[in-house]
Amino acid sequence: MRSMENARIDPERQEKARQYARLSRRLILVDLTLGGVYLLAWLALGWSQALRDLLLGWTTNPWLLTPAFGLVFGAVYAVLSLPLSYYEGFILPHRYGMSTQMRKDWVIDQLKGAALGTVLGLLLLEVIYAILRTYPQTWWLWAAGFMLLFNVLLANLAPVLLFPIFYKFTPLADEYQDLAQRLMRLAKQAGASVKGVFQFDMSRRSTAANAALVGLGNTRRIILGDTLLKEFSSDEIETVLAHELGHHVNHDIPLGILIQSLLTLAGFYLASLALDWGVSSLGFSGPADVAAMPLLALVAALFGLVTMPIGNAYSRWRETQADAYALRATGKPAAFASAMTRLANQNLAEIEPEPWVEFLLYSHPALSKRIRMAQQYH
Repeated sequence: MRSMENARIDPERQEKARQYARLSRRLILVDLTLGGVYLLAWLALGWSQALRDLLLGWTTNPWLLTPAFGLVFGAVYAVLSLPLSYYEGFILPHRYGMSTQMRKDWVIDQLKGAALGTVLGLLLLEVIYAILRTYPQTWWLWAAGFMLLFNVLLANLAPVLLFPIFYKFTPLADEYQDLAQRLMRLAKQAGASVKGVFQFDMSRRSTAANAALVGLGNTRRIILGDTLLKEFSSDEIETVLAHELGHHVNHDIPLGILIQSLLTLAGFYLASLALDWGVSSLGFSGPADVAAMPLLALVAALFGLVTMPIGNAYSRWRETQADAYALRATGKPAAFASAMTRLANQNLAEIEPEPWVEFLLYSHPALSKRIRMAQQYH
C-alpha cells in the first residue's frame, strides 16, 4: 500500500486514455450494428419461422422448444461476435497495458461466462414464455414482477455464488487489519451491516483498481481489489469506500431497484405491443410463438438504447450525491481528489470526456468534475 502522497494526472496516460476511449466507442458502434443487423435478418429473412418449424419436427413440448430455440439463436450470435469479443476483451486491453491475463485464462473466463449466461438466460426464457402462454394479454405485468424478484435474489446471491466463479475472495491479510477496522467503522457510521472486508485477485486479469459494497442482507460485504490495496493509500481507500457507502445512506439500492423495475415494466409493455403487431404482420401464431423471440430481443435492445441516456443522467446525479457523502463522512477532500486522480491514471480513464460522450455513455460524472468537487469542498 502506498503512503499518502497526492497523485497528479499523468499527461501521457491521458493521451492513451483518449485513444482507448475512442477505440472503445467505435467498438460499441460496431457491436450495436452487428446486433441490429443480426436481429433484423432473423425477422426479415424468415429464419425465425424456419428454425421454429425445424424444431417442431423434433418436439412440440413448449418447455423443450423454448430453450432449444434460445440456444440456437444465442449460439449463432456468439459465434458471429466472437472475433469482436476477442479484440475488445483481449487484444485491445493488452495493447494499452490494461490486461494481465493469459490467452488461455481469457478463454476459460469466456467459457465460464457463457455457461453461466446460458443457465440464467434459459431460466429467464422458460419463465417468461410460460407467463406468455398462461397470460397472453397481461404477460408483461407478470413478467416485470418476476424480473423484480429475480434481480433481488441475484443481488443477494451474487457475492457468494457468482463472483467466486471468477475471483478468489479472502479476508484482508494481517498487514491490512488497521484498514479493515477503519472501513468497518465507516460502515457502522453509515448504518450498513456488513459481513467483513475481503480482497479479491483483480491483478490476475487487470491492472485497473476497484472497490465495492456488494450483496444484500446477510451477504453484504466490502470487497477491495488487490490492485487497489497495492497502489492506494489507506486514506484514499477510505474515501473510495465511503462513496460506496454513500449509496447505502442515500437509499440508492432500493431506489435503483424500483426505477429499474419501472423501466422493465415499460419495456415489457412495449414488447407486448410489438408481439401483437408481429402476430398480424409477420405471421406469428401468437405472442408465445418462439419464432417471435428475435422481435422480443430487438424491442428490448432498442428500448435499452433509447433509455440509456436517461438512466445514465439519473446515475450521474446519484453518484454525485454519493461523492458528497464521502467528503462529509471522511472529511478528507485531498485524499478523495488524490484517489480519483489515481483512478484516472491506473484505470486509463479519460478525465475530461467530450460533453456528448458523458451525456450518452457515462454512468458516473467525469473524473475532472469529481476531483474539482473535492478540491472546492470546505
